[in-house]
Amino acid sequence: MRLPLALTALLLSASTAIAAPCGGSFSAFVQGLRDEATAKGTDAATAKAFFAGVQQDAKVLKADRAQGVFQLDFTTFARRLISNDRMKRGQSNASKYASTFDRIQQQHGIAPGVLLAFWAFETDYGAFQGDFNTLNALVTLAHDCRRPQLFRPQVFAALELYKHGDFDPARTTGAWAGEIGMVQMLPQDILDNGVDGDGDGHVSLKTSAPDALMSGAKMLSHLGWTPGQPWLQEVTLPARMDWSHSGIDTTHPVSEWQAMGVKPRSGKWDAQLPASLILPQGYKGPAFLAYPNFNVYFEWNQSFTYVLTAAYFANRLQGAPVFDAGNPDPGLSGAQMKQLQQKLVARGYDVGKIDGILGANTRKAVQAEQLRLGLPADAWPTTELLGKL
Repeated sequence: MRLPLALTALLLSASTAIAAPCGGSFSAFVQGLRDEATAKGTDAATAKAFFAGVQQDAKVLKADRAQGVFQLDFTTFARRLISNDRMKRGQSNASKYASTFDRIQQQHGIAPGVLLAFWAFETDYGAFQGDFNTLNALVTLAHDCRRPQLFRPQVFAALELYKHGDFDPARTTGAWAGEIGMVQMLPQDILDNGVDGDGDGHVSLKTSAPDALMSGAKMLSHLGWTPGQPWLQEVTLPARMDWSHSGIDTTHPVSEWQAMGVKPRSGKWDAQLPASLILPQGYKGPAFLAYPNFNVYFEWNQSFTYVLTAAYFANRLQGAPVFDAGNPDPGLSGAQMKQLQQKLVARGYDVGKIDGILGANTRKAVQAEQLRLGLPADAWPTTELLGKL
């Protein structure tokens, strides 16, 4: 089964967010949207028809608050998402849409595995695209005061798609966070990067794989993908090294990693490329070098574990072996992680929301405390660290 659509909870649009009001009466809020639409040039009849049936969706708000999936460690997460069936269907789709992937490679320099992995994780190759009414979801999240700056512009982007004949307010469905289609793109991203890959005159991300794949490729390209360069490579580590060099914010040329004893587990590498050493479960667990293209993944989704798993699955679809899980120290439970975050905050660190999720800020704080306490500074929190704090 496909991972719940909560995976796309933190998907960010490439568009610039604007300040917007939120809260209060939902009907008054919708009227305000209609007024703003007409003020921006949409005729009154079109605006009225677009917003006519919009309703607040309580299930959207419930999904927005449910983030438990992000508490899983990388190995568990990856094994849950990457099945033999997904591998086989990925290979089958690579052959079925070979001409589309050839065009993508020629135009954007993006390997098939990259888009196949997104396609698999977001919608199980189009099989489960979400059944939330997209307009209801967008307006509900724009009205909610948690992230209105992200979702209000998407309402007006959906209105533009409606004017083009590519959005039906009553029938367009998708993820709870407003993403549409096989690779789950927000309306503004469809406006900016939508491609008519099959030549029928419309951008149909829900029904046309060529449209979805070409649009996803264009979006990655606009987000900064460097053509022809790698994104992630599994490596083996020496028995000893300064683990404080690990982490997404520390970058060295591959030649320097090589001098420290880091080696590619398979394939070749470019000694001049910059890369970061990623140890998702500490120095005893899986190890990867992340190249500049890896950072582009965070423009698509903000979850570290999701991004790493998607990048790794892209490698697998390109022929890489199954990663070596190693023998990492056991991680913390959700409750322990919250306790750790509270202790880090008490020491002056900004870990963001105390949510039991090992995010980027928590990792940085953990690594700093490991250094202070003389522990291996690999940013992987253990019960030993929790006890010492």
